[in-house]
Amino acid sequence: MTNRILEGFRVLDCSIAMAGPFAAQRLGDLGADVVKVEPVTGEWQRHAAAGGAKGNEINVSFLSLNRNKRSLAVDLKSAAGKEVLLRLVETADVFLQNYRPGVAERLGVDYKTLSAINPRLVYVSMSGYGEDGPHRNLPGQDLLLQAKSGAMLSTGRHGEPPQPAGQYLVDAVTASTAFEAVLAALLHRERTGEGQLVKVNMLDAITTLQMQELSVFTAGRVPQQRGAEPHAHVYIRSPYGTFKTADGFLALAMPDLPTLGRVIGEDAFLEMDSEVHGWTHRDEVFRRTADRLALRTTEEWLADLTAAGIWCGPVYDYEQLVNDPQIRHNGTFVEYDHPTEGHVKTPGFPYSFEKTPATIERGAPLVGEHSRDVLDEAGFTPEEIAGLMESGAIVETKLPDPVR
Repeated sequence: MTNRILEGFRVLDCSIAMAGPFAAQRLGDLGADVVKVEPVTGEWQRHAAAGGAKGNEINVSFLSLNRNKRSLAVDLKSAAGKEVLLRLVETADVFLQNYRPGVAERLGVDYKTLSAINPRLVYVSMSGYGEDGPHRNLPGQDLLLQAKSGAMLSTGRHGEPPQPAGQYLVDAVTASTAFEAVLAALLHRERTGEGQLVKVNMLDAITTLQMQELSVFTAGRVPQQRGAEPHAHVYIRSPYGTFKTADGFLALAMPDLPTLGRVIGEDAFLEMDSEVHGWTHRDEVFRRTADRLALRTTEEWLADLTAAGIWCGPVYDYEQLVNDPQIRHNGTFVEYDHPTEGHVKTPGFPYSFEKTPATIERGAPLVGEHSRDVLDEAGFTPEEIAGLMESGAIVETKLPDPVR
């Protein structure tokens, strides 16, 4: 095992779905010992296969969000199971949960309770809309929060239904926000010795991500105004977006209009001022650009536009992205062998450290695969572990024997 930045830190990951598990996985990638504390029937995401990709023993949704973790399957609704978790808190560094508001208190694993056991604990509470307030009980689901964030009305045509992002955007940015918050809280603890409560909610995460857009609205007093054409962003001058070519699509970003006019043969652009007409004639500029770009192939346009210094690029599908030479050069995807899912290729790490690189030490675990090991390390006796298993307070799933 290489020397990794968070080696020696232990994280109790009691989260479900995407945002919490993704944040905890990032901590595991940097070397933290992440113990996934999940119900004896397995975390919810084990039973919800995105894209219908069910896998062998572990579906791809769970596989993608839970590498570099060990699984402890425990019944927190039982007195014995709750006692197990409280004992683990004694030596934990981070506790992460995204229960619905009020659930942590009902389970007796709220910050007040756990910080009394371990004052150095960094306790991360994640929610959809906040711990309190008028919307605290609304469902914290990605699409609903994209809609509430205002972001959808910065793209597309006026009068047409807004289009959400093609990613689980709110989940992903909330995960990154929580990951950053944990690192900052651990740095504070290194300096002062004290843990603290950290709150992260999805609504604030997606709102603050729009720092520039919302500042244009609140400080610049420029309203969102979608036009008749499918412009890619209401706060960027035309042409800006994706355009159909004779054989596919290309993306075009904020070209100088006279230069663009010379390249694509649109005389109307030659006398235009980009910073004036790109706003006042936004739909006309978009339509004229679209009409011209439809006449030739993507490759032909990319060559000519690039030669003229115009920002443009291809529109990839996932196969093209995976095989892109820069992606290959960067090592963006990682590959490893999983004991039940076979050879896995998946996105790797969004950062690079010269001396303490992120690594994959283990793939996503089976339900309770590490229950016995985690409790043994925490000081539970063999007799206690056997009793807990016999009572059903914890469960263990063993890896299948290797095929010979």
